[in-house]
Amino acid sequence: MKKLMVGNWKMNKNGKECTEYLEAFVAKYSGRREAWIAPQALYVKLVINSPLKAGIQNCSEHVEGAYTGEISPRTFKEMGGHFVILGHSERRQYFTENSRNLNPKISTALNEGLTVIYCVGETLKERDQGLTLSLIEDQLHQGLNDQSKATVENLIIAYEPVWAIGTGKTASPLQAQEVHGFIRSILTAKFPAFGHQTRILYGGSVKPDNVEELLAQKDIDGGLVGGASLKARDFLALCGDM
Repeated sequence: MKKLMVGNWKMNKNGKECTEYLEAFVAKYSGRREAWIAPQALYVKLVINSPLKAGIQNCSEHVEGAYTGEISPRTFKEMGGHFVILGHSERRQYFTENSRNLNPKISTALNEGLTVIYCVGETLKERDQGLTLSLIEDQLHQGLNDQSKATVENLIIAYEPVWAIGTGKTASPLQAQEVHGFIRSILTAKFPAFGHQTRILYGGSVKPDNVEELLAQKDIDGGLVGGASLKARDFLALCGDM
């Protein structure tokens, strides 16, 4: 399976910027590594109409109804969308999301045929207190409890140490591999048929100058990339094309 680089554009880029980026990226993209992009939901159709797989950064646990402002995973799938990022640390921090209330969102997205990138990770305080592994184990069990629709194709885990997001700090390759290996052991126990093959992405200040060392680790299958995905040249470099 190819390494996977997922660009999370967060609340950045207008329509013109998205179009110019995609034109520049597609012109030089070789496909050496898979490249997916989650723009603002307003511009997701631009990515759907490109050769790249398109994602959204959140979705509802409901597929339709009186839920003002929510994004239906069913509607997104019908549009041609491919994946959804759930549980990102910013959603947990600013929008009171937690692993228990993310569980039904994961279920609905999987039921509707979307691939779910489920994010887990610890703050610096939690790491300093030695809580990293127990916290991540809880996040995995709570978020993935009773996920009977999960398969190796439609479930991806992203480990994002919160202390390394947008700070310029990065977990060392060995630190990242330690946590990824632990996540792999939980997934293998929870999903014996495919847990050993589930993609686990690293998300924490992934940049062109550290990506190769990170991807060389046994259980790091790609990256969930924020800031370094906002320039086509940088994201091409992460995909091995510069």
